[in-house]
Parts: sequence; structure tokens; C-alpha cells
Amino acid sequence: MSTDVEPKIRVRGLKKSFGTKRVLDGVDLDVMPGTGMVVIGGSGTGKSVLLKCILGMITPDAGEIFIDGENLLTIKPRRARELREQIGMLFQNGALFDSRSVWENVAFGLLARGRVNRTEARAVAAKVLAQVGLDASVGDLSPSELSGGMQKRVALARAIAAEPSIMFFDEPTTGLDPIMGAVIDGLIIDCVKRLGSTSIAITHDMASAGRIGDRIAMLLDGKIIWEGAAASVMDSGNPMVDQFVHGRSEGPIRMALRK
Repeated sequence: MSTDVEPKIRVRGLKKSFGTKRVLDGVDLDVMPGTGMVVIGGSGTGKSVLLKCILGMITPDAGEIFIDGENLLTIKPRRARELREQIGMLFQNGALFDSRSVWENVAFGLLARGRVNRTEARAVAAKVLAQVGLDASVGDLSPSELSGGMQKRVALARAIAAEPSIMFFDEPTTGLDPIMGAVIDGLIIDCVKRLGSTSIAITHDMASAGRIGDRIAMLLDGKIIWEGAAASVMDSGNPMVDQFVHGRSEGPIRMALRK
């Protein structure tokens, strides 16, 4: 009997251009169930576009995107939405709604999908706020009354409120000092482990990548040029990866940009 495990997320030949600029040029990526994949790469290399294609926010020009073995780009739209509802998303800058209270932000997805009434939603919000280290009383505040670190915690609480089996993290430590960044990474690790979720994070913060990832893949020139265990990324043997992770100004990536 085969013991092969099917990837939770599989991307094949993904392409996306904006005008004459090709951002994704045949991306292949597998993320196994219960593992954390971190996609690294410089600004503008297409990391966010990759996530948005999987989320259905952007339609790719070509390729395949599978969740649990089903191709999101060929199945019926209703089924694709059902599969994507497994995904919890932590946006780069939190993307909290200023016009809503913290607890309404946390429970937004549950309320929008009609899964709970407002009384139930408030109880869920209090529960998940506690899981990210915030008191239930914070739920009555507005996002503008919170510090940057607290806003990031609220955004994480919203991402886990529906207990997703897949979690996406877009630059989770952006705008945070190193200590708070490490705190947020610790919360991410705890939440993913508690839920048993599969995760994809995108970042160029190598300290964060090493903490939250089981595996790391590097995106450059629209393709995944290297993938391996997170523990091996600082000594990958790939000159482009080595240049990026060690922050060297000279190297093959700079040479490629000069062409």
C-alpha cells in the first residue's frame, strides 16, 4: 500500500503578468499537511501575488492550484470558495477595520458567513484574543487605540477565529521591533500548532523565517529557485540564496538586475 501523502497545497506552472511585466513565470510549490512553508525573496518578486492567486484575489494567466487535491481553477466556483474558506489570513499591515471595534474585527469572517450571531461572535472573539495574549476588555476598543504590536495580535486573532486548516502570513513582522517580532512569531507558532494547520508565510525577515518555517523556498525571477529545510537555508550552497539570506550587496542577483 502506498504511504505517499498528498500535499495540502500544490502549485504547478503558475504564471501571472501585469502588462509587460511577468511576475510569476512557472511557480511550482508543494506544502505538505501540517507543515510551515516560508517563501522568501526581495521586494517585488511576486511573493504576495502568489498568495493572492491561491486566495482567489488574483486570477493567474496559467497554471494549476490544488487544495486537498482539487484544482481551484477548474472546479465549480462554489466548491473553490468552500476550499478557500479553510484559509485564515494575516495581512501585512493588519488590515483592521477602523470603523469596527476590536471584537467585531476578530469575528468579522464568522459574522459575514453567518456562522454565529453577535452574542456568540463576541464570545469567540474573547476566546481567541486570550489565545494571542490580549484581555477580553480589548475587544471594546477601536484599532486606532492599540499599539502596533497589539494590532498585529488582533489581526492574528481574526486569522485564527474560524480555526482554519490553512494559514497565510504576509510579512508578519513588518513594522515591529525585533523583540515584538519574536513575540508575534511565537504566537504564530503556538496558534498553528494548536490548530494543526498548514501554513505559508512570505517574508524577507530571515530571523522570522527561521523561527516559523519548517521549510523555506526562495522566489526569484518568477520561479522557485531553491527549496529546503529551514535549518539549511543559511548554508544552502546556492549562490543566489546565500547572497540574499546574508544580505550581500554583491553577487549573482545584482548581476542579473544589471542585464
